Amino acid sequence: MSGKVLDLFSGAGGFSLAAHRLGLTIEAAIEFDSMASHTYRENIVNRLNQKTKILNEDILSVDPDNLRNNLGLKAGELTLILGGPPCQGFSSHRLKDAGVNDPRNKLLFRYFDFVQAFSPKAFLVENVSGLFWKRHKEYLDKFIELANGNNYKILFCGALNAKDYGVPQNRKRAFILGVRKDINKEGFSFPPPQTHFSPKSEQVKSGSFKWRTASSVFEPLSNRIIEKYIEQHFKPHTNLGRKEAIELLSSLESGTALSADDPCNVHMQPTEKMRKRFEHTRLNGSRIDAGKEFELKCHANNYSGHKDVYGRICIHQPSNTITTGCNNPSKGRFVHPWRNHGITLRHASRLQTFPDDFIFYGSNTQQAKQIGNAVPPLLGEVLINEIINGLDER
Repeated sequence: MSGKVLDLFSGAGGFSLAAHRLGLTIEAAIEFDSMASHTYRENIVNRLNQKTKILNEDILSVDPDNLRNNLGLKAGELTLILGGPPCQGFSSHRLKDAGVNDPRNKLLFRYFDFVQAFSPKAFLVENVSGLFWKRHKEYLDKFIELANGNNYKILFCGALNAKDYGVPQNRKRAFILGVRKDINKEGFSFPPPQTHFSPKSEQVKSGSFKWRTASSVFEPLSNRIIEKYIEQHFKPHTNLGRKEAIELLSSLESGTALSADDPCNVHMQPTEKMRKRFEHTRLNGSRIDAGKEFELKCHANNYSGHKDVYGRICIHQPSNTITTGCNNPSKGRFVHPWRNHGITLRHASRLQTFPDDFIFYGSNTQQAKQIGNAVPPLLGEVLINEIINGLDER
């Protein structure tokens, strides 16, 4: 497979890693965050030998036409533009109308400035699913109007979940695919057919793949841990009998033990009170399982929200969404499945489908931000492959 790619808002390089695996040439990548840009350079350029021009700059200061000329590309020569403009303004976690006038929302239009300058065969935008909320309709409608008025047809504008394509994580994101109008789109298929399904689905009964589980990034369960899961979760909280629970847990996909030499094999060091909280949190449990003794003031008086904070990752299901706070148990269900501390940065990056030889740089907080913001390379590979194959056939 061949083709030339531009990666905007590239972050640590999730999309670019996917493109590299498919044999594509990444002409340039633009990323404002200096440490994410450093991670990109060390992995995509220095380790994988992509000759990518990295611009660690504010994208608003990069002239699209000058960049195209500097790369020696003619308009229309580029195959694909990828990128996920910063999504905090569109986040579905923001209350009421928060984020409606967030200046970061306008970066969605800046993305299209590069589409206009390079005139690629296709472009793919990734963002949080909050982009589709009614409060942001003005931005989405204007972006689609820009595409339609500038020689592009939007072939897909919707949400996809990474777990449906083999990523062991429940991660729902918005994707917009535009293809140049002069390209024959008859029979062009996007999104790719779903490959992984709920264990109880008819597809799985017919032989299709199950959703991959969080267990796939952790070492195999010992008999002692299996017994603990049965006593703490399956026996009191499910209808599964002991035999069925053992069969389920014993059949879970597992990963390898983390290397002691891996610089990303680090986790937040819990305080003594946090460690005791985790000790009192049952396997697969959430904050409410630790008991009143460990209840936070903001969760007093039977507050029912934010149950995932200080929760353990559920071992037999796809993990919860890996966010920029994935190294901090107070930010979500990021406690190790059976140990009394948070997951490591490597566990988080594995759940994002980065290989263990992909090293993140910066402080733990900076690395967590890079991991949480990334497009899972496996998902990126599935999506880009579908696009490139569709273009090649035409």
